[in-house]
Amino acid sequence: MIKELAIVGASGHGKVVADIAEQLGFIVKFFDDAYPSKTHIEHWPIYGSCADLIALNNMDNKRISNAIVAIGNNQIRQQKVELLKQNSFNLITLIHPTAVISQYVTIAQGSVVFAGAVINAFANVGVGCIINTAAVIEHDCIIADFTHICPNVALAGGVTVGSRGWVGIGSQVKQLITIGDNCLIGAGSTVVKNIPDNVTAFGSPAVVIKNH
Repeated sequence: MIKELAIVGASGHGKVVADIAEQLGFIVKFFDDAYPSKTHIEHWPIYGSCADLIALNNMDNKRISNAIVAIGNNQIRQQKVELLKQNSFNLITLIHPTAVISQYVTIAQGSVVFAGAVINAFANVGVGCIINTAAVIEHDCIIADFTHICPNVALAGGVTVGSRGWVGIGSQVKQLITIGDNCLIGAGSTVVKNIPDNVTAFGSPAVVIKNH
């Protein structure tokens, strides 16, 4: 049986998501709101906008029921995921074959786990998250909906990252730390104290440098 997967978002991030999807046996079809000014991403054609995908979903002979949103911006990714859910799409979760995932991990729909990532026992990953290349999510961590854990991030045990968070590349977070909703942790930071909602924090140790 052919498994078609609609990927919403034709960007660099979308390329990696497409690569994972193809390794898992999907035939990918890109949709991007830049269409028709943008018609291809590498060798993949773009078939239309997100609105075009929803219109196809209402045509039984052209329906693509499986979809994933490959947009790095957390807020836009949330908007598109919620729109697709409202239109009865099956939001797929993709896990790269080289990722190491405990049998006791929960990963919600629409999330992507990239190559070399490790997610250990009793961690919980929410809806529409990105666990990027070689990230380490230790035991009992909670990653809330629509959060992006960037490449080579290390979260020690029991860390909580709130919704729509962004933990920048190479950052480290001490055990039992809570990072609030809508937070951005700058690249290469070391987080040793709790971070409140709606701020940007950066440094080693990380300190709040801006409120949103």
